[in-house]
Amino acid sequence: MKLSTDRILTTHTGSLPRAQDLTTTLEALDSGRMPDPAAFETRVRRAVGDIVRQQLEAGVDIVNDGEQGKVGYSTYVRHRLTGFDGQAAVPVRADWADFPEAASRGERRSTIMRPACNGPIDWKDRNAVEKDVANFKAALASAKPADAFMTAASPGVIAHFLKNEHYPTRDAYLARLADIMKEEYDAIHRAGFVLQIDCPDLAMSRHLAFPEVSNAEFLKIAAANIEALNHALRDIPADRMRLHLCWGNYEGPHHRDIRCASSCRSR
Repeated sequence: MKLSTDRILTTHTGSLPRAQDLTTTLEALDSGRMPDPAAFETRVRRAVGDIVRQQLEAGVDIVNDGEQGKVGYSTYVRHRLTGFDGQAAVPVRADWADFPEAASRGERRSTIMRPACNGPIDWKDRNAVEKDVANFKAALASAKPADAFMTAASPGVIAHFLKNEHYPTRDAYLARLADIMKEEYDAIHRAGFVLQIDCPDLAMSRHLAFPEVSNAEFLKIAAANIEALNHALRDIPADRMRLHLCWGNYEGPHHRDIRCASSCRSR
């Protein structure tokens, strides 16, 4: 990570708004309606250039590609990997379940497809991350940010959103995801960018996926996620990585969020 003694460097968590026409195209892609590949790649590359320029104009020091070519920060992997199909059930959020009347008035559900893992995971598009890298490098050719980062989903957050219906155990599922995603993590590092690992699962999945377990039991689940992630990151120096953790960016009561102190005490 870049350090400074002159000013507090600014950055953000990765995903930035897409233009409406690009959002429409990404939603169509996610639902199985394939756009023209050449036109889509050209549009994404232009979007990355635009979003880098906007970050610098806004005074952001450490910029990224805004995830412009991804429909979502975690479920994008299903377009790059085999083994995901159908549409898994989306559980009711435990905090909103306590306020059903408010939930019916205000909660907005995502339109992003969330299939289950129902087959063996392998690569079907190894070139996707290289395209991301090339688009970002092109956008940075005439820009001079203090530093640049790219994001990638952690094994744990993939397992959170794309439920396992194939591997014999959750640990086996995490292990396979770690082995596969290592290639994407390493590619970002080789390109010279700081790697941001998106790990909302370490906090968010406490109340969204495992509301019925105790905090102590959840910390064991989080520890397994961390173990899988550490295995995948073993060849990347710690000072070339950063981690995004959150309790979910949805509008809700959040009264069931696990305290950060609970997680810290587990280490």
